Amino acid sequence: MTSFYKIPRQPSWNYPGPNWNLSRSKIDLFLKCPKCFYLDNKLGLKRPPGYPFNLNTAVDTLLKKEFDIHRAKNTKHPLQEKYGIDARPVAHDELDEWRENFKGVRYFHEQTGMTVTGAIDDLWINSKDEYMVVDYKATSKEAVIDELNEDWQDGYKRQMEVYQWLLRKKGLKVSRTGYFVYCNGITDKKAFDGKLEFDITLIDYRGNTTWIEPTLLEIKKCLKSNKIPKSDKECDHCKWYDARKEYEK
Repeated sequence: MTSFYKIPRQPSWNYPGPNWNLSRSKIDLFLKCPKCFYLDNKLGLKRPPGYPFNLNTAVDTLLKKEFDIHRAKNTKHPLQEKYGIDARPVAHDELDEWRENFKGVRYFHEQTGMTVTGAIDDLWINSKDEYMVVDYKATSKEAVIDELNEDWQDGYKRQMEVYQWLLRKKGLKVSRTGYFVYCNGITDKKAFDGKLEFDITLIDYRGNTTWIEPTLLEIKKCLKSNKIPKSDKECDHCKWYDARKEYEK
């Protein structure tokens, strides 16, 4: 675990160091807890990470390969046919880079002087020549997942909206409608038999990016301050730390 958690990180990777960028996940961290965001990005004190979800990564990789087959043929994927979606996987010269972690779609936001980044999973296009952001999700729950109606899924929505905003800033005509390819692991089989099967659903989402520009200004103000902001009342990490301090008194 220690190989994944090195604190504090090198100053060049903290704000305003030359290697620092504002990723999509950092934006989400700011919205969840300004204190954790500040400790991470200004002081290099990152939250303890969880272990990598290797099965989720495997699902992402296989989905990309599957959709890439239809991208090369300029044909619809069977899932798009099944749901009657006006879209097909689309090729783009920068798609490989936009998909790569630690690269992704990059945009320099002049008003704040911050480079905003985010790595997308897939890109489709409709008959209006509008690009459509697509994100893959993998989980295993008893309930059928066909909508995003849980509070913890709000981060998924913001994730897609940041991607839509970034691609528009790159000059693309981007549809407000994006899609989640949701893979739900089936657990009611009689045996494992060396394979894991999924129910796959397409969930459409109409993004609203109006919150992003004001949030970037708030983030810049936070990072420029020499005062650590208050934690969010619902932040589990801060709750644990505060409880630990009380216990050690």
